[in-house]
Amino acid sequence: MPVFDKERFIEECIAAQAEGQQAVREVVAAAVADSPSVMTGLGEPKQAGIVPLHRSSELTILNFAWAPCMSLMPHNHQMYAVIGIYSGREDNVYWRRNESSIEAAGAKSLGVGDVATLGQNIIHSVLNPIAKMTCALHVYGGDFFAPNEPRSEWDHETLQEQPWDIDRVRTLFAQAEARFNSTAA
Repeated sequence: MPVFDKERFIEECIAAQAEGQQAVREVVAAAVADSPSVMTGLGEPKQAGIVPLHRSSELTILNFAWAPCMSLMPHNHQMYAVIGIYSGREDNVYWRRNESSIEAAGAKSLGVGDVATLGQNIIHSVLNPIAKMTCALHVYGGDFFAPNEPRSEWDHETLQEQPWDIDRVRTLFAQAEARFNSTAA
């Protein structure tokens, strides 16, 4: 069984980007179809977090490691996203804007080998509902860290919109991991 080649994956995603989101989805689907190979190639995550594999103004590729039982607030990307799960499970709630805030509009659970495509205007929240790390490849049609249009996030409880803050997101990953580690000890 061949081991996941990170550099080849990046090259294939860059080439597919020229053809659009569906072509990128096919590259991600092919990779996570052999999930043990992706884990071997990228290594078992030592902590929850977001690891950039590639970043440009046209395409960002991230390796996400969700802490056990971690939840991330509703947020948008302002660019398309393709998400492929290679370990664990990710539950997504999809939201739509209403007159004063947002409201739930649907949900989808992703398991190992599953791929989701999100359009540029999708708002979603994410939950790792299991007691182990969930790992996923995320490919974005732009610079995830510096999008052309400002991103938003919504407070978990009040659903009030506020500017997206990557430092707050990184803090949430660290807090979720610390919380899990304290209960596991």
